Amino acid sequence: MPWYWRTATSVVLAVGLFGLTGCALTFDAGTLGANVTVASPPDNAPCTAEFRRSRKAVYLLWGLVPASSPSLERALAGQVTGTQSVANLRIRVRARFTDLLITGLTVGLISPRSVSFEGCVVGQ
Repeated sequence: MPWYWRTATSVVLAVGLFGLTGCALTFDAGTLGANVTVASPPDNAPCTAEFRRSRKAVYLLWGLVPASSPSLERALAGQVTGTQSVANLRIRVRARFTDLLITGLTVGLISPRSVSFEGCVVGQ
């Protein structure tokens, strides 16, 4: 087997292993101090205000090390006060074109992701 065949196989294997590493985000609504649901309440309380907040998550070294993570608590801090709660919470994590461009230009050393929080504030 020629040397370049072994080198190509090693490179493909290394790229495949780096592809298996990933950027993982964990969101815990239990630590917010407010009632947060992913569905609307059964009493169909009117929506006081809809919101949409976008944040960036940045990972280093092919997604192995989180450099910055968006905080669900900080994103919702100005939305929920007193007895209010959040209903229909949706969290979207996606790689936009600019995120993919930065990831490609840095060969995966820096991997940004766009995170958006959407929902409805219900209550007094």
